[in-house]
Amino acid sequence: MSTSSGLPPSIIVSSHDMDRLDAMLDAPAVSQTPAAQALAKELNRATVVAPDEMPDGIVMMHSRVECEDELQNEKHVLTLVYPREADVEQGKVSILAPVGTALLGLAVGQTMDWDAPGGRKLRLRVTAVHNQPHP
Repeated sequence: MSTSSGLPPSIIVSSHDMDRLDAMLDAPAVSQTPAAQALAKELNRATVVAPDEMPDGIVMMHSRVECEDELQNEKHVLTLVYPREADVEQGKVSILAPVGTALLGLAVGQTMDWDAPGGRKLRLRVTAVHNQPHP
């Protein structure tokens, strides 16, 4: 994932999400997978803030995200979820899917480049974030 400047966008993650994601990544069945390693790399560069200090418009776990593919001019609505909750038909994307990992912590207006399954290139721009949970 990278922005159009070539650098990954900075991301913000709530301490609540960080704790739950760290616990998930510690599970032996998950920890050595390429997806888990990619997520761990993203989390290592995140700015972690208290849940009540999360700015508006940041993608968190269970956020419903509206995004636009700037290359294909397609709109998508995705909900970022834990692996056991994933359901592609309902737009529920696992945090361990490449697009899920890439979305976590992005803000409205940020763009990410992503290679979809089958090699199709996407440039997703976050246009809205809804239902941010605050524990």
